[in-house]
Amino acid sequence: MTPWSIAPRGLPKLLHPLLLVLKALIQFFMLLWFLCVRVSSPDVFLVQNPPSIPTLVAVKLASSLRKSAFIVDWHNFGYTLLGLSLGRSSRFVSVYHWFEKYFGKMANGALCVTQAMQHELAQNWGIKATVLYDQPPEFFNPTSLDEKHKLFYRLDKNLCQPLGIQDCINNGIGSPHTDETLFTTQSGTAVFLKPNRPALVVSSTSWTPDENFGILLEAAVMYDRRVAAILNEDDSTSEEILWKEISDEKQCLYPRLLFIITGKGPEKEKYEEKIRRLRLKHVAFRTMWLSAEDYPLLLGSADLGVCLHTSSSGLDLPMKVVDMFGCGLPVCAVSYSCIEELVKVEKNGLLFSSSSELADELLMLFKGFPDQCDSLKLLRNGALATGSSARWATEWEEHAKPLISEVISQYTN
Repeated sequence: MTPWSIAPRGLPKLLHPLLLVLKALIQFFMLLWFLCVRVSSPDVFLVQNPPSIPTLVAVKLASSLRKSAFIVDWHNFGYTLLGLSLGRSSRFVSVYHWFEKYFGKMANGALCVTQAMQHELAQNWGIKATVLYDQPPEFFNPTSLDEKHKLFYRLDKNLCQPLGIQDCINNGIGSPHTDETLFTTQSGTAVFLKPNRPALVVSSTSWTPDENFGILLEAAVMYDRRVAAILNEDDSTSEEILWKEISDEKQCLYPRLLFIITGKGPEKEKYEEKIRRLRLKHVAFRTMWLSAEDYPLLLGSADLGVCLHTSSSGLDLPMKVVDMFGCGLPVCAVSYSCIEELVKVEKNGLLFSSSSELADELLMLFKGFPDQCDSLKLLRNGALATGSSARWATEWEEHAKPLISEVISQYTN
């Protein structure tokens, strides 16, 4: 988070710049004290950017005082993040950009998260960086049937409480039986997925303006209307019938969709209110905050992930998609300049630029769910292959460790 990313409330606007500069100075001296006094002298300081101010300045000074090497791990550009709130033309953004570039060039080495960022750093910043792709932690992996059953039982109350009125998933009453959930049933020690279960779509969001959640809502409405049109439904269809268990062969062409949206953020309540007013027949939404233990299990239990991340610089990749692939979950992601370094179209996921494109993808992927959706199965196999092809330890050994060893060797000689 940048020092200027959150404006203080209850103060005159003229005092905001002064207070923010004061905040940066306090952070600078706190960092310098910690790096120079509280920790043992290291061979190298490895700092993730952003935030750039005061971090890069403090680490550069500490590395000089302690005669240590200095490496920057570029995950994005701080000035582009600041530009989201202040505008790219802001004088603060220009100053921030200068500091970030000046002190970034003073590092003894650099890592970055994409080839596109590597090119930008080389061409316009004069920085030679090694690409180190983010990889999922070891605990992000596919979820077993037994784990799915236990997870859905723990989440039963959340899943059975609609946002607003009753919807196509449940009428607000949870299952009283430990051997049955919305998605699974248990017979003895064996767990089975229900054939008439809804398709589960997961999206993780920070509920901020840089992630346009409206695209997902519009796509859900389009899916709902198109399925209704295919089923020749009209407004006179009673709500009681809509909640009945799906059995008609024609209806089985397209499943009910349950979107679980995880995360916290400033725009959450605004979109929850919009969801309450939708009155959809074939789509339902749940918002929740999951524990660090349950989040990977949910990703591994879902049928599809949706990523609404749009990079402030256009040069970084969403970690949430990396985690989804680690769990073998295929993804539909917003398209931008370098996303195809991660999402391989028609191999482990699909890209979209509008709500109508996302709706088309949902219809295509879930037609014939759960047994006859070959396109979705193909993407799942690709996601599993992507998630298992490399892990953090492997990526670090192959790319980061040689650079760090080289920088330390050059700096000490």
